[in-house]
Amino acid sequence: MKFALVCLALALLCGAAVAEKARYDNYRVYRVRIETDRQLELLKALEQNPDGYRFWDEPAKVGTEVLLVVPPHQRGHFGELRAKLAFRAQLHIADLQKQIDLESRTALRKETFGWTAYYRTDEIYAWLDSLVASYPGVVSPLNIGNSFEGRPIKGVKVSYKAGNKAVVMESLIHAREWISGATTTYVLNQLLTSTDPKVRNIAENFDWYFFPVTNPDGYEYTHTTDRQWRKTRSEVSILCRGADPNRNWGYNFMQGGASNVPCSDTFAGPSAFSEVETRQLADFIATLDNMSTYLSFHAYSQLLLVPYGHTTAQLDNYDETIAIGTKAINKLRERYGTTYRIGNIAEAIYVASGGSIDWVKGVLRTPLVYCYELRDLGRYGFVLPPDQIIPTAEETLDSIIVILEEGQALGIH
Repeated sequence: MKFALVCLALALLCGAAVAEKARYDNYRVYRVRIETDRQLELLKALEQNPDGYRFWDEPAKVGTEVLLVVPPHQRGHFGELRAKLAFRAQLHIADLQKQIDLESRTALRKETFGWTAYYRTDEIYAWLDSLVASYPGVVSPLNIGNSFEGRPIKGVKVSYKAGNKAVVMESLIHAREWISGATTTYVLNQLLTSTDPKVRNIAENFDWYFFPVTNPDGYEYTHTTDRQWRKTRSEVSILCRGADPNRNWGYNFMQGGASNVPCSDTFAGPSAFSEVETRQLADFIATLDNMSTYLSFHAYSQLLLVPYGHTTAQLDNYDETIAIGTKAINKLRERYGTTYRIGNIAEAIYVASGGSIDWVKGVLRTPLVYCYELRDLGRYGFVLPPDQIIPTAEETLDSIIVILEEGQALGIH
């Protein structure tokens, strides 16, 4: 038996070494309406044991919708499920690979780093290094450790003067959410180059800590192997790799909305902070005794979320946080008409425990903590075309300015 398991493990490792990049030709994306408890139960079971299916939204409660990726070999099965349980399912994307090809086009990519294309980890890191060289005394390098596969987790600190409160920006903790990393690097660039008085105010009166790629192994895997990968790349079982790093934080760990099944996209890991990436990020931010604001960036759904994910109870400075966030999303809407909703995680989307913003609020007691679910509402989902990077980042920066200005006015900063 042991020999057979060893052979299986070797075969899997060899297969991984020569695996071709996953393609999603003829994969369809359906918008599925959950109307009964039985439908919800089935979708939850499917999410835990997907066999090729992939959820873009977690099936959480009756009366909501999910985007479900259906592989070609499961079309017949999906048709049977629709008929048997009377699912209302609308075809959303006819061929997912065509969508991915559109997003991944590099024709607009220039030799210099910019925001008309998505960039790999080493390109992002090289750009961060260039900022350190170009802005001595203002930009300093950060390296909080290495990922499971040995990649550095790099960032930068931006500080124009001593005595500022700190703002932390975290993105790409979920590997497939490319727009999150592009947005945070855009904001970073604006803080250094913009002449807008409002941008200069927040740039120079806060210390900024940027971590654009907090899950580098997973993010690289989305470029090299599987565009739809979400988790880390730790070795949790023979058959399945990785844990959801935004279910792995040590505050109300596994208290709902997380899975103990290793193959699930929401697998929380064998224990809190089992993932080296989350543990090192938490260790670092815990050293910042002047942190007033923590901003986490995800995609998609156009939501501004506040803690907590394990309960709908309105805890801590909920009313104040919601009031400031409401002003922020109203400002965000002014530029392009993009509408966001606001609420705590459990009430706005679904119960989801073990996330970064819950730990930052619950353990560190940081005054203002938000999670952005960026564009869009599902038309492109996780494969947002590059021509939407700059508009997304511009409107997001508009809202960040409001959050920090309102915090200043209330004396939070």
